[in-house]
Amino acid sequence: MVMVGAFVGALALLALSTFTSWPVGGGGGGGVLGGLAEEPVNPAYDSQAGDCLDWQRSDLSDITKVDCAAQHRFEVSGVVDIGSAFGPQAPFPGDEQWQQISQQHCTQVSLDYLGGKFDPFGKYTVGPLNPGERRWSEGQRTLRCGLQVAGPAGGLFPSFGSARTQDQSDVYDPGVCLGINGKSVGDPVDCAQPHTFEIVGVVNLGQASQEFPSPERQDEVMAGECDRIAAEYSGGADFGAKGLIVTWDTRAAESWAVGSKLANCKVGAVPAADGLTAWNGSVRNPNAPPLTTSNPPQTTAVQQEDATGAPLHPGSSSAESGSSAPPSSSSVVPTTSASVEPTE
Repeated sequence: MVMVGAFVGALALLALSTFTSWPVGGGGGGGVLGGLAEEPVNPAYDSQAGDCLDWQRSDLSDITKVDCAAQHRFEVSGVVDIGSAFGPQAPFPGDEQWQQISQQHCTQVSLDYLGGKFDPFGKYTVGPLNPGERRWSEGQRTLRCGLQVAGPAGGLFPSFGSARTQDQSDVYDPGVCLGINGKSVGDPVDCAQPHTFEIVGVVNLGQASQEFPSPERQDEVMAGECDRIAAEYSGGADFGAKGLIVTWDTRAAESWAVGSKLANCKVGAVPAADGLTAWNGSVRNPNAPPLTTSNPPQTTAVQQEDATGAPLHPGSSSAESGSSAPPSSSSVVPTTSASVEPTE
């Protein structure tokens, strides 16, 4: 019953998704056959569920199919045809329509691909690779639905390993600094730049409880663990004297039900009345050994309404107290869409 509830909850939350459109160029290698140049085949066009795609260029013109164990930016969860809803004369959809298409055609496909185990507050989002305006005008109506890690501004971040086997917890490796977007959390930035939080460690809440712990119990565990981790990370720095506090994330029941039990410990500036406050620099002990990242790296994007962007949980070493609540069912999960244009 817990899994059924989590599945339904994930479906409902994905239906509230926001949207970003991506222009995507062609990819793949070309060739000559019988003296006639053939149009290079874009790997996105023949990808199937379980395939992973990666690119470096902003227009995705160098898109390639890779092993899912390697770095990638899109994991295909299914192939859908929307021709019955968009006939031959239908104009190329705008961003709002692509959002609706993603919700109507890719949400269920992706949840099925994951066996219903989707963390609505986790690191993965759902979206389609669409055929692009040229192929659309030629009658192409086939989409590749997929899973990706997307930031608040719509940018995609590298992922490692198949989403079907990875922990979906929205966590980062120690040493990652999260930027600021207005008064909320932004994407990872260099710690020398203005940022909201510096990740100092990750705690596995599953080691403290087999059953879902109440928010109060999570706060109790995280307060002790994060104070200890932050002291080790910083070499015993006096955070209060710097106007900083030790804080952490908690996990919602929907996340716990699908196995997301990891949570960030982090250091941030004392917040202002109207939101988070940016600060510069790192609290990392300069004499400590170099940090090592997990394998695969845990760096992921922060969604503005999810646990990592929630109000602060100050620890005992904080400059002042505060409160927090787990993500609510009204939180949104972004979707993205990329247009795959054929190689000229």
